[in-house]
Amino acid sequence: MNELLAEWIEKAEGDYATAQRELRARKRVNYDAVCFHGQQMAEKYLKALLFKGCVDFPKTHSLIELIQLALPLDATLDMHKELFDRLEGYAVQYRYPGVAAGKDEARIAFRAAKQIRAVMRQKLGLHDRD
Repeated sequence: MNELLAEWIEKAEGDYATAQRELRARKRVNYDAVCFHGQQMAEKYLKALLFKGCVDFPKTHSLIELIQLALPLDATLDMHKELFDRLEGYAVQYRYPGVAAGKDEARIAFRAAKQIRAVMRQKLGLHDRD
């Protein structure tokens, strides 16, 4: 596997692990971080797929924009757009005071992230791992 592709995947896995760890925390759970890291994981897996397919992509946090770029590589991504839509705004939505994610929202975001992870790992030819 290409070294840079492996790094995209490891970064995505790090975000997934952080979201999972935070959601499982017993005290002072940071629900904002669950949403943020779920979105970041999805973004990095999309960028890994684009990189693998030799598709140039902009510096963006928009999952919808990245999916549009990835559809020529794999049209079946269209079936999963709803999952990506759920995470779309989380790169910036809760990073500043005034708004915060709740427990239910974080759980929904993590479920979407978990499903996206499974889809993207399959598309990248990776063995599933928890």
